[in-house]
Amino acid sequence: MTAELVLTAGNANLPLAQEIASSLGTRLVQAEVSQFSDGEVFVQVNENVRGADVFVIQPTCPPVNHNLMELLIMVDALRRASAFRITAVIPYYGYGRQDRKVQPRVPISAKLVADLIAAAGTHRVLTMDLHAGQIQGFFNIPVDHLFAAPVLLEYFQQRLAEGAWQDLVVVAPDAGGVERARAFAKRLGTSLAIMDKRRTGANEAKIMHVIGDVRERDVILLDDIIDTAGTIVQAVSALKEEGARRVLASCTHAVLSGQAVARLERSVIEEVVITNTIPLREDQQSKKITVMSVAPLLAEAIHRIHTETSVSSLFV
Repeated sequence: MTAELVLTAGNANLPLAQEIASSLGTRLVQAEVSQFSDGEVFVQVNENVRGADVFVIQPTCPPVNHNLMELLIMVDALRRASAFRITAVIPYYGYGRQDRKVQPRVPISAKLVADLIAAAGTHRVLTMDLHAGQIQGFFNIPVDHLFAAPVLLEYFQQRLAEGAWQDLVVVAPDAGGVERARAFAKRLGTSLAIMDKRRTGANEAKIMHVIGDVRERDVILLDDIIDTAGTIVQAVSALKEEGARRVLASCTHAVLSGQAVARLERSVIEEVVITNTIPLREDQQSKKITVMSVAPLLAEAIHRIHTETSVSSLFV
């Protein structure tokens, strides 16, 4: 790739964008991303990007609709500024949970958002831990799908080596997370258990059974997203009833909406290990929460995409 590597970002997660830029030994191109008094998004790229290989770092995290519009308008501005290639770096893909029709007359919003991102002028997408892997197929442009597992595994392996936990078992909070939890357990050299979860409505679920042996063992509840924390708290209660000794939780995307942090604080969960794909607000801070950075992983993927080298070794 002979085009210049250019990084820019919206307002969704500037600390992560700056950390990625630092890892790559570069800086963010200056862009004004603001809004008019009526809420309309305004974008102006303040530097020349003609012929550049541009990476726009913008997770579509809460406020989801606003951050999505920022991303679309930034991509349009870069396209009209004659960027050679535009890659949308979306560490957290909002609307990813609406990936299929589960009831009559409902949308598949994950597909609609994919179409919007491509229609805006995006040439490529780099994302992390999609809620459903098949969302990659919703795009008609290339998608590089990274996993945060190496970052989280490094932390847990270090803590295991220190003797922090014993007789560890990884628990999938629902059937959809079994593959993720199985791979995680294999890398940690531990066993696997599964929660039987029934979804009763939006942001509502009920834990029915624990499949596997957790008695007198330390447990890691592993998920891709913690939103309201209702499922996690229910799972903790079910695990404790089955005799689990200590319970930890881990996820890639900490949405933490509503009373999520308060629920985690009140629960017997000892620690919640997350990544920084979504920035924590001041009211989301908790002594129970440990944040791991995915910036080096994303920076390496950006470097490989720019240099047209293999990214597949990062898909673990």
